[in-house]
Amino acid sequence: MLRESYEGKVVLVTGGAGFIGSHLVDRLIADGAKQVIIVDNLFLGSEDNIQEALAKGAVFYNEDIEYKDSLEYIFDAHQVDVVFNLATKALNYSFINPGNAFTTNVTGTVNLLELQRKGKFKSLCHFSTSEVYGTAVYEPMDEAHPKAPTTTYAAGKAAADLAVESYVNMFDVDAFIVRPFNNYGPRQNHKGLLAGVIPITAWRIQNNIAPELHGEGNQSRDFIYVMDTVDAVVKLYTVMPAGESVNISTDNCVTIKELLTKIIAHYDYQGELVRKEARGADVLTHNASNAKVKELISYNLTSFEDGLAETLDWYKAKFTG
Repeated sequence: MLRESYEGKVVLVTGGAGFIGSHLVDRLIADGAKQVIIVDNLFLGSEDNIQEALAKGAVFYNEDIEYKDSLEYIFDAHQVDVVFNLATKALNYSFINPGNAFTTNVTGTVNLLELQRKGKFKSLCHFSTSEVYGTAVYEPMDEAHPKAPTTTYAAGKAAADLAVESYVNMFDVDAFIVRPFNNYGPRQNHKGLLAGVIPITAWRIQNNIAPELHGEGNQSRDFIYVMDTVDAVVKLYTVMPAGESVNISTDNCVTIKELLTKIIAHYDYQGELVRKEARGADVLTHNASNAKVKELISYNLTSFEDGLAETLDWYKAKFTG
């Protein structure tokens, strides 16, 4: 064991009202963290996601980690032991505000690393993204795969990863990187331009609006159920060497066309499928190697069929009230 468990410790989760973050918060509370502090500017997160956590004693700050002063006052108010950094602003946002999509990822992470360097907390688990790799140069993509981000969102995430690695090298801080591939599950954003493909398609079908396919739909993703990601992260916490990164992925590569076919079949949707232009800078292939994570922990994966069915049923219940 490299580091002590977070059980009995004060844990702070940035982006903790978001999709993955809120599920992580629930798990940390269930596992016996002494206190969980949620920091989220609600850009994509929602207070609905953390109602249960707040009822169980979690503390919520509606703050932005890009602002150093906001972070400093939170760390002055609490004796934080561990930070899980999930704060970000979504891939699609980089097409609307490319500069801020980049700086959010970098500035927030460096602000946390500076606090860690000054002894404000002990351990950092930083969430990266599969997007840092760009389109696969070889498959499956392992942790040594070249970083070739195709968007400013991904470039900012890649820069944040490098910042974490450099702080470990320069100041010997205890920080490591987890790199989830394409998460899906309950609580993923379904609204507007920043929606995930599964929730927005579910929302459209439940509201009798035709689902959309961008381009040929041959772009593939390595979809992983959000609960599996959270399970892997909490298990990795005690065993991940500082400065290293690890992919969190499945062994299923699904094209967007296949995905839409599955969603349409699940809901028995009989309407049309609208074809739209391909999105610019879209990653074509994501097929990850999870050999490293399997060596480190006992790795449990939900089948895509089961996870997708649970997710689509959850959205149907949500959208039909």
